[in-house]
Amino acid sequence: MYAIIETGGKQIKVAVGDTIFVEKIDGEASSTVTFDKVLLVSDKDVSLGNPYVKGATVTGEIEKQGKAKKVLVFKYKSKANYRRLTGHRQPYTKVTIKAINA
Repeated sequence: MYAIIETGGKQIKVAVGDTIFVEKIDGEASSTVTFDKVLLVSDKDVSLGNPYVKGATVTGEIEKQGKAKKVLVFKYKSKANYRRLTGHRQPYTKVTIKAINA
């Protein structure tokens, strides 16, 4: 059984026991999070939403909050003495899927 959920502006295919990395969700480690924007649920038959499946939820447990590796952005214009170096670390939440309720 698997489902496709929407979180953080992205669509992710999940199954029970999967560990996923999503955009930052408020919550402490070992707390429960429920995803209610379920686009598709597939067991023996497929339930498609329009846009979401009514009554379907996906439950997960937050494992940790963290930041990804630094991404460096370097802007450069030749012959103009223009150089800019900036960095960015995107926050994420690590979630383990516990149940798919359809």
